[in-house]
Amino acid sequence: MHQTVQRTPHDQGLPAAINIIALTSFAASLSARALDPVLPHVADEFSISIATAASFASAFALTYALVQPVLGAAADLFGKARLMIGCLALLGVASILGALSNSFLLFFATRILAGIGSGGVFPVALGLTSDLVAPDKRQVAIGRTLAGSMTGNLLGASVSGLIGDFLGWRGVLAVLGALVLLASMVVAAGFRGAALTHPPKTNLSSLKQGYRTIFSNPNARICFSAVFIEGCCVLGLFPFIAAFLMDLGVTSLSIAGIVIAGFAVGGLFYTLTVSHFLPRLGVKGMMIAGASLVALQLVALAFGPGWKIQFLNLLAMGWGFYMIHGCLQVFASELSVEARATAMALHSFFFFMGQTAGPIAYGFGLQHAGKLPVLSTAAAIMVVLGLICARLLRPRTPADAAGRPDVRP
Repeated sequence: MHQTVQRTPHDQGLPAAINIIALTSFAASLSARALDPVLPHVADEFSISIATAASFASAFALTYALVQPVLGAAADLFGKARLMIGCLALLGVASILGALSNSFLLFFATRILAGIGSGGVFPVALGLTSDLVAPDKRQVAIGRTLAGSMTGNLLGASVSGLIGDFLGWRGVLAVLGALVLLASMVVAAGFRGAALTHPPKTNLSSLKQGYRTIFSNPNARICFSAVFIEGCCVLGLFPFIAAFLMDLGVTSLSIAGIVIAGFAVGGLFYTLTVSHFLPRLGVKGMMIAGASLVALQLVALAFGPGWKIQFLNLLAMGWGFYMIHGCLQVFASELSVEARATAMALHSFFFFMGQTAGPIAYGFGLQHAGKLPVLSTAAAIMVVLGLICARLLRPRTPADAAGRPDVRP
């Protein structure tokens, strides 16, 4: 969907529609990490191991990844706002069905549905944000959309632990599912007044051209490889956080939720500080500093500090993660103009493929090598990743930007 929005580099404010987009990403993110604090209880109820229960996270992430090429193309064909509303409703329904599941296989199926619903919201939200904002303000605008997502992650992780202590893991999914359904109705009403109903101009032929444009850009290979590694090394660890805490004797689901929510707090800190740090560090400095900060926290977690220290570790990790990830999102948004939703969907495809592989790799490594070697290896990979991205990524004008005065390298 192509919006006819008047933009100038000197605009001080951001379009009001950005706030609606942020609300959409907030609602979709409520359930993203909701199962992590209660995963040990899910494993107990279905009589499975923690490693097997972590497959729920992999199922969600794999589905999220696999639907991206389809949903990204659908967004460019039929409209980004329309697709986000439908997928948000599907996510709410899938969460409620998960709460009613009475077998491992049924619950697994609902996580697949939830992955489809979530997959059509956040990447498309980033594409719509990029459509509405000029390149010089895009990282700040994406930061606001990220703020919505991080707030959702924060409340989803922390509140799910609290709800889990009182209502169990089924109550977590039921409550969050109802909230997501309510949010879908609010978002639908908000978009109706946001002048985003112009008919799409994209067709199947131009979608093929869009893919060619995206992959002809040298930045595409680097961006997509980098987010796969991020998803594996960072987000792949999350299903094991509650188990790490239980090894220390911390059995409260609320505390597990608080610790995991620290990552989202760090993400929020990033959104509040990006406009200050970006001019000082530059994009290259942001990527190197962010990757290094993540690496330090991975090593710190390997030594098993108390839960309060782990909360601070996750906070710093979230801040560092989004310092590099936010830069990668901006580069991905500039791979194509006419197929921006498709580019962002591919970005999320590789990111969530990393989150699919991550829990499996961590589960194998923790079982056979131990916590310190595995987390130290992940830390080293993140440092190398930051250096490579800083060296190889640079602004490039999209091949389909010719004749568009609102697009600059």
